[in-house]
Amino acid sequence: MCTGTAPAASIIAGTYLWEPTGSQVYHSLLCVVLHFLILRLMGRTVTAVFTGFCFQMGYLMFGYYHTSTDNYDIKWTMPHCVLTLKLIGLAFDFYDGGKAKTSLTPEQQSYAVTGVPTFLEVCGFSYYFGGFLVGPQFSMCKYLQFVTGELTDVEGQRPNSIQPAVKRLCLGLFFLTLHMVFSPHLPDSYLLTEEYANQPFWYRCVYMTIWGKVTLYKYVTCWLVTEGVCILCGLGYNGKDEKGETRWDACANMKVWLFETTPLFTGTIASFNINTNDWVARYIFKRLRFLGNKAVSQGAALFFLAIWHGLHSGYLVCFSLEFLIVMVERQAMELVRDSPVLSHICSIPLLQPPLYVAQQSIHWLFMGYPLVPFCLFTWDKWLKVYMSVYFIGHLFFLLLLFALPYVRKALVQRKDKLEKSH
Repeated sequence: MCTGTAPAASIIAGTYLWEPTGSQVYHSLLCVVLHFLILRLMGRTVTAVFTGFCFQMGYLMFGYYHTSTDNYDIKWTMPHCVLTLKLIGLAFDFYDGGKAKTSLTPEQQSYAVTGVPTFLEVCGFSYYFGGFLVGPQFSMCKYLQFVTGELTDVEGQRPNSIQPAVKRLCLGLFFLTLHMVFSPHLPDSYLLTEEYANQPFWYRCVYMTIWGKVTLYKYVTCWLVTEGVCILCGLGYNGKDEKGETRWDACANMKVWLFETTPLFTGTIASFNINTNDWVARYIFKRLRFLGNKAVSQGAALFFLAIWHGLHSGYLVCFSLEFLIVMVERQAMELVRDSPVLSHICSIPLLQPPLYVAQQSIHWLFMGYPLVPFCLFTWDKWLKVYMSVYFIGHLFFLLLLFALPYVRKALVQRKDKLEKSH
């Protein structure tokens, strides 16, 4: 099976992405070959993991440095960032495959590569057409199960995956239609115009909110369509649920219903680009557990995500804002949970709809806010937009960050003292 997958994938990838400059395929091929040699020559060692990590990230940074412009670049670096994660993950899993099972977590055991992949298997894993351009991320173990025919709902036969695959395709096309209809009326460039700056403050905020929502739909479209490809091939097979129904969500990068309905920033993060977030959690966040500080590990993981996207300052600003927003939201949720007064107010049925609307409005306003530097890239552009809205996102969350401990002291610690007195 591996013999057929790798060549087909490389032909499709090469034709689709590098038709104008086909010689640029050497970037990915060079990284795949050298990574294979690193693993085979250095073996299952920390040195191999460190060398592979530094080489792959260094090569990607080199590519960003030499190809990036002030606009969104569709160049060889776009699929290469996906490949970088694949190869780094392979190095970690290959290293885990040589350790005693008792020293691994259950998650690490499920991903550990106990055998020695051949060069053809590494190429097939790297160039699989369903995940080469925009993801999703999947492990070498999952890929080897796929090529040996294990990922099927009918043993020994092709998976019955046409219907679930078409459903994801149709859902992807639906979001593509929304994006194509609305995005021409909500261009990124409008944020930089004097017309936008001269609009009323409320208008600027509403525009940013709707613009952010529509902008995210292009990513939703890509992930839903590629997920359908993985499902159709069988890679999306994920066993059966408690009711015995087949699950096809192994390569799901979107939880669409959660994405559209959650009023929480953490809910959006949990529903968006799932496989990449899981990859960062598995290979960066959890591997930094030895630091003994969850906030430091989370900050390092978000910093990795920022530079993995590119070298523009906008990425660093976007993910630093995400770190701030998530930290404040968790403090607010803990406050509501621990405060009897706030818990009672939030549990009143009559108040729940207006509270949801208010929370959802704040949620989407400040989802669009971090997207500004993510989409505009350079400091002169995103700074101009932030100045036009008076840095509302920074002020709102920094104010909450400093105010919430005092609010908690007033609403929660008083309760603790009363309990102690009784």
